Amino acid sequence: MLRGRAEEQSAIDRLIADSRTGKSAALVVRGEPGIGKTALLDYAAASARGVRVVRGTGVESEAELPFAGLHLLLRSAFDRMDTLPDRQREALRGAFGLAPAEPGDRFLVGLAVLSLLSELAGDVPLLCLVDDAQWLDRASAEALLFVARRIEGEGIVLLFAARDGDRTFPAPGIGEMRLRGLDGRAADQLLAEYGGGLDVRTRERILAETEGNPLALIELPALLAAERPGGSIRPGPVPLTSRVQEAFHRQVATLPEATQTLLLVAAAEDSRDLDVILRAGASFGLSVADLQPAERAGLVALRDGSVGFRHPLVSAAVYHGAPLSLRLAAHAALAGVLDGPERADRRAWHLASATTGPDERVAAELERTAERAGGRSGHAAAAAYERAAQLTTDPEAMTRRLVLASEAAVDAGEHDRARALAERAARRTPDPMLRARLGQVRASAEFAQGNLRGAHVLLTEGAASIAGGVPGRAFWMLMEACHAAWFLPLDRELIAASIDQLGILELPPDDPLMSLVWLLRWDTAMAIGRGTEGFPALPEVIAAARDAGRAGGPRGLVSITGCALLVGQDAVACELSAGLVAESRTQGAIGWLPSGLTYLAEAELFLGRHRQAVVSAAEALRIARDTGQRQWASHAGGVTAYLAAVEGEEERCRAAADEVLAESARSGGVAVSWAHWALALLDLGRGRVEAALARLESLSQGPSRHQIPGVRSAPDQVEAAVRLGRQTAAEAALEPFEEWARRMRQPWIDALVHRCRALTGPDDAAERDYERALHLHERDSRAFEHARTRLLFGEWLRRARRRTEARPHLRAALEVFERAGAVPWAERARTELGAAGAPAPRGREADVFVRLTPQELQIVRLAGNGLSNRDIAAQLFLSPKTVAYHLYKAYPKLGVASRTELAALAGV
Repeated sequence: MLRGRAEEQSAIDRLIADSRTGKSAALVVRGEPGIGKTALLDYAAASARGVRVVRGTGVESEAELPFAGLHLLLRSAFDRMDTLPDRQREALRGAFGLAPAEPGDRFLVGLAVLSLLSELAGDVPLLCLVDDAQWLDRASAEALLFVARRIEGEGIVLLFAARDGDRTFPAPGIGEMRLRGLDGRAADQLLAEYGGGLDVRTRERILAETEGNPLALIELPALLAAERPGGSIRPGPVPLTSRVQEAFHRQVATLPEATQTLLLVAAAEDSRDLDVILRAGASFGLSVADLQPAERAGLVALRDGSVGFRHPLVSAAVYHGAPLSLRLAAHAALAGVLDGPERADRRAWHLASATTGPDERVAAELERTAERAGGRSGHAAAAAYERAAQLTTDPEAMTRRLVLASEAAVDAGEHDRARALAERAARRTPDPMLRARLGQVRASAEFAQGNLRGAHVLLTEGAASIAGGVPGRAFWMLMEACHAAWFLPLDRELIAASIDQLGILELPPDDPLMSLVWLLRWDTAMAIGRGTEGFPALPEVIAAARDAGRAGGPRGLVSITGCALLVGQDAVACELSAGLVAESRTQGAIGWLPSGLTYLAEAELFLGRHRQAVVSAAEALRIARDTGQRQWASHAGGVTAYLAAVEGEEERCRAAADEVLAESARSGGVAVSWAHWALALLDLGRGRVEAALARLESLSQGPSRHQIPGVRSAPDQVEAAVRLGRQTAAEAALEPFEEWARRMRQPWIDALVHRCRALTGPDDAAERDYERALHLHERDSRAFEHARTRLLFGEWLRRARRRTEARPHLRAALEVFERAGAVPWAERARTELGAAGAPAPRGREADVFVRLTPQELQIVRLAGNGLSNRDIAAQLFLSPKTVAYHLYKAYPKLGVASRTELAALAGV
């Protein structure tokens, strides 16, 4: 019976009840050791009638072994793995050592776990309980948090219990329940049950010092009785956890020596596998009978072929209370019985734990463990390489392993650790190639912390040192340096020097990489005040760079797509980013989706495909958050804010923009520019022209004016200045945009230039410019900008008392705005149409799909194209049940009842 936890029990009861109706939820229960987290998980398991329960725990000594925690949680479900899609099944089998692990996207394992748990919840709800989550290995934690953020309509409840302390379990975005001490009444009742023989003074002191910690209230009376027959408490401050652990240690110390030794073997073997523990114990002459005294004392329980400790502090008391020599012997014994390739990693770590000095044989085994872990978990690989380096005798091999550890730490996103390892290795070697690799590691850490200038220095110095020997690696380092220079506040000299430094590679003119060099020169020429005379034609450069970018893999595609957007090649950027997204979905490479989808959203937005852009940006933002890619989360958030501004969704726009500005204000970057552009467009659409112009002028004159929002917002700035009667300001804003148009030579840019000239020029030329703009829009139709030009032309005609001629333009603009859900722009067109003498039409029914959320829209489009729920789930990294849940919500909004009706609905 739990005392004093009625509120918490009710919350868990609600989650389990909701799971029976198909709803899913995740919750982290937090608190100090002994506060009752495990007891609440026990309560959940006991209360889950008619619910399938799987349970696992994190174990301290397994915190560096990839997927150890996940293995414990899911081992009873291994027989269901054959139901998973091929790539997911192989990724999960590789993670668990059941098949060779191939290098790949570490989040593919998380997707496989999501699919497996959804399969387990197919007939009855599923309750997943994970105790001591703070000790989960990082790979398991990543996979389970990936699942926790994506479950929705599967009937799954995922409960974590995590201890407060030095090592925590960060779970942003997941619900949290924080346990406090029991109230006075419940604490007094519990102490009365377990400490009835204590005098009043001691009872009061225990109640005061334990602050309602249930485990302390249960265990401390026995400790006091053992310390002094009178039961008085030992004076002096002692941490509560230490006191409780001491209480357990005293209980263990009363057991036979053979039992204590076998308990130590069990505490050292994180899998708690009884067979492994008994085989290792046999080397000490021990057998299963030696566990019986510990069972009778209630310290352990044997069930389902495993040894379970009553509480994690019991295991800690056993392990840390044993002498070092015996702990070393226990690990050596365990290493001796862990045979077979599927247990090689565990064997290597036990050997390392049994070793007190350099040992090349053990170091080599750990390096092989690191190599296997590299395809599954950068964190585990870094830990194994680092421990291998500590055990290495040869100085060169030690340096090499430190370099590998630093690179693995970067892959895991552990930038502080990577930097420290890289600095240690750099002090040990003069080798230019190794130092260049270490420079890249340190540059990645600087990037992550917003120090782009520091990253730039490391990359350029490293590339210069290896340009003669490894030009390919030096090239991509210099490309990264160019990007760092570009995303800094405008520094013409630094950008120019970065571009020029590519010349040290002396690439022949026909080298495919030269197309990327020329594209960078096109990208940056205007920002640094250079002409483009003598440059190869931009279309030719783009065509060649497209192939070179593809040859560079996902990283190359991201680079070339960003460059294409900078030079206004939006259709090319759309094609490349869509290809990257499609390939990432096919390969299960989730980590590349945020960058691909963000650039795809930008390209779709610029091409006037707003509905598709909303879907892409929303998915980019969601996956970037899931995978911890802050840069791309901010970038996608900025694009999301802009799309909300188009629709006039003030609250949504401001919320997205404010989040971007709060996250990226210190480091700046393109996400901040997008946020400011979004807020400016929102103000412009809502008629707050003064505020819009102030934001746009700050954007065009500020340190990020060379980036995409700073360049492409010029037509908005011109319109705002003209509406305020500030002719000089409008002309000043138009001048650099005209220069950009002259260089880019694209119909859509020229159309915007003519629209701006119509606004800023004399009336006798305005009509010609508007008509020229509309003609160019027809050649490269971007519906939203086309409609804005029609709106401005209609307004001009109406003011010139040519109301009959104005009406067709205003009606066409209104139709586009209403179809796109661009409310403020539709209201403005409707008002102008009324002023032009046409009956102001009632607001048309917006596109029916505007009613859907971005994720519903994405799923509906795929379902309408004939994909099954399982196919859609595989593409979008969801569970089939979540797909069904979103279709269930979408059908009533669309007025359909089946896939057949959905496919017939126009617009899918």
